[in-house]
Amino acid sequence: METIELKEIQSVLPYFLKHKTVWSSYDSEADVLYLHFKKPNHADNSEMTEDEIIVRYENKEIIGMTILNASQRK
Repeated sequence: METIELKEIQSVLPYFLKHKTVWSSYDSEADVLYLHFKKPNHADNSEMTEDEIIVRYENKEIIGMTILNASQRK
């Protein structure tokens, strides 16, 4: 299990390093974690991954992620 988590962290690490600052907010009622790599941002496209993460794009660049059911993830 730890190997999978490490791979997940490694896959998003480049976005954190590229943007230097990451804004986050958590909606406990909806159990949704929002990550923003750019502010202001205006997504022009998005896609949902198999593990219920919405990746938001602006001009084909990832500008944020919305993580559904955030508290249930290990």
